[in-house]
Amino acid sequence: MKNFHFISGLPRSGSTLLAGILRQNKDFHAAMSSPAAPLMQVCLELMGTGGEFHPFFDTEKRKAICKAVFSSYYQDITDKMVIFDTNRIWTARLHLLTELFENFKVICCVRNPAWVMDSFESIYRKNPFEYSRMFSPQSRQTVYTRCEAIASVPGSFGSAWTALKEAYYGEHSDKLLLIDYDLLTQHPQRTMALIYQFIDQTPFQHNFDNVDYEVSEFDEMLGVKGLHTVKRKVEFKPRRSILPPELFQKYSEMAFWLDNTGTSASIITPKETK
Repeated sequence: MKNFHFISGLPRSGSTLLAGILRQNKDFHAAMSSPAAPLMQVCLELMGTGGEFHPFFDTEKRKAICKAVFSSYYQDITDKMVIFDTNRIWTARLHLLTELFENFKVICCVRNPAWVMDSFESIYRKNPFEYSRMFSPQSRQTVYTRCEAIASVPGSFGSAWTALKEAYYGEHSDKLLLIDYDLLTQHPQRTMALIYQFIDQTPFQHNFDNVDYEVSEFDEMLGVKGLHTVKRKVEFKPRRSILPPELFQKYSEMAFWLDNTGTSASIITPKETK
C-alpha cells in the first residue's frame, strides 16, 4: 500500500531541489508540481452546489471521486512505496487531505521572502528577450511592479504565502514541517535526516554531489528558462541581492514562521524561533 506525503510551501525555496534529492531513494517518487490538486478542485466544483449535477452526489461519493482522481493519476507508479505530490495549494487544503489520507505529512519549503523575490527578479533579468506569462505588460515595467505582482494575493508568491500562513496557524499545523532553503543547501545531510524522521521512514544515504532532475520543457512552456533548474551539487552560494534596499527590507518582514507562537508546526530554520 502506498504512503502519500506532500511538498508545498513558497516558490523559489527548494521544492524542486528537494524532489530531486528524494528521487534518489528507489522507494520514493517525487517530482515538480503535479495536476492532482487542480484536478480535484475541478471535480469538486462540478459536484458542488453551484453545479447542475450537485443532486447526484453526496459527501461520500465526492470523497470517493477525489480519492479516485488521486489514485488514477499515480496508478502507473507501481514500484514506489512512498509518493510525494507537490503543489503549493496543498497548504490551503489540509482540511481536505485529512479526510482523504491517513498519516500524511506536508513538507513546506520556505525562504526569506526577500530572497524569493530576488530569485524571481534574477530569472527575469537573465531572459531579457523572453516575455513570459508570469507578468502582464503593466506589471512587467519595473522591479517594483514585478515584485508587487508576484506578492499580490493572486501572484506566484502571494498565493503560496497566504496558503502557508493559513496552514501554519490552522488546526492541522502538526502535519507541517517547514524547511528553510538556506539550511537545506548548507546542511543537506542533517536536513534530510530530520525529514526522514518526520515522515517516519528509514534513513537513506543521498548523494548531494549528483542530484539529477531536469524539467526544462515545463519552463520553456511558461517562457521562463531556469525556473526549475536544479544544479547537480547541493551547495549554498552567498551573493548580494539585486533588489533595492527598501524592497529587500519590506519582504524580509514577511517571514512569519520565525515566530512559532500559535502553531504546532515543526520548523527547521537557521534562526531560533521566538
